[in-house]
Amino acid sequence: RTSWPELVGVSAEEARKIKEEMPEAEIQVVPQDSFVTADYKFQRVRLYVDESNKVVRAAPIG
Repeated sequence: RTSWPELVGVSAEEARKIKEEMPEAEIQVVPQDSFVTADYKFQRVRLYVDESNKVVRAAPIG
């Protein structure tokens, strides 16, 4: 699995359930307009959130 589109609209805390499917995941909560590094990490999952801490796009691996 490479992304979690079903998490769009849920809170970042609820979205951390990714850990149930991928225990080795390194979860990062990132404001939606933030700059992030372009490097790819197999364990990293970024949760892009809005000002109310809701996920605004599918959480990708990388």
